[in-house]
Amino acid sequence: MRGADDRTEGLFSYVSCEARVPESHPLRPIRAIVDEALEVLSPDFEQLYSRIGRPSIAPEKLVRSLLLQAFYSIRSERQLMEQLNYNLLFRWFVGLSMDAPVWDVTVFTKNRDRLLEGEVAGKLFAAVLGQPRVKVLLSDEHFSVDGTLIEAWASLKSFRPKDGGGQPPGPGRNADSNFHGEKRSNETHASTTDPDARLFRKGQGQAAKLSYMGHLLMENRNALIVGTRLTQATGTAERDAALELIDEVSGSHRITVGMDKAYDAAAFVAEVRSRRATPHVAQNTTNRRSAIDGRTTRHPGYQLSQRARKRIEEGFGWMKSAAGLRKTRHRGTELVGWMFTLTAAAYNLIRLPKLMEVAG
Repeated sequence: MRGADDRTEGLFSYVSCEARVPESHPLRPIRAIVDEALEVLSPDFEQLYSRIGRPSIAPEKLVRSLLLQAFYSIRSERQLMEQLNYNLLFRWFVGLSMDAPVWDVTVFTKNRDRLLEGEVAGKLFAAVLGQPRVKVLLSDEHFSVDGTLIEAWASLKSFRPKDGGGQPPGPGRNADSNFHGEKRSNETHASTTDPDARLFRKGQGQAAKLSYMGHLLMENRNALIVGTRLTQATGTAERDAALELIDEVSGSHRITVGMDKAYDAAAFVAEVRSRRATPHVAQNTTNRRSAIDGRTTRHPGYQLSQRARKRIEEGFGWMKSAAGLRKTRHRGTELVGWMFTLTAAAYNLIRLPKLMEVAG
């Protein structure tokens, strides 16, 4: 018998968001890991807020909301608020009841900036890696490092001379601009939209874009991200950031660090070795002599590092495609770097449940 197409709207609901989410849903173990990390950060949250006045959005709810934005490829915070208004799964993960009002997007953004001041993204990233169940999954001897370009939220039309000269833009919105014959460089020009962005191209034959450069340090056992940096895009940014990330590795024991050909420079290799680290750098022998010789390449560990280091591209791929970091939605090195670290934490979170299950 065919059922009737009647609306069954009720005045009251006796089913909670918790009951709507299946026990086997992949967000459940992720929520448990996140809640444990947020509990560790509770004293830090206390220092960010006054003890008097009207209660603001709970910082735990802010962090869970931003993680959802990365998990589900939500392109803006305005759309995130719209999803929270009707998506019961999102409400459950964030900690909102069925009838709890959703925040205005400007209020949400203002409260998010408070987390930026408290460097909450880096603390959450460290708190997740510091959990005992996670520590056993990490290697403390073998690592890989690499960098990638992140396109800035600014157009080439905003790249104007610093002295205020140059041809003025045409009338109207998105007016035509003619750059023919104009020599532009980061020394003489800057973006009026995002002054921290730099004009950069990854290689020969590729277009130059206003960009930032994101850097990751990965441990080689399970390819989890253990260090992040975001810098302005320059020719030496990858090597400079790599040295900073290597310095953050705890312990006095010798480590290995796998890298691609971009790091094959004699001065850089010497700097890495001075830090009690063995540089497993891919040899660049194109019209030059590599800084890595047989003393390094003859060891079986060198080949293992070269194979393992390629997994760092999986992290970059997820962060730039699924999490939407191919072109950042924010401006300024500080805010873009904050979101880059939070997105790296989100990448670890989506992989940890299965790794923990296999490890038992």
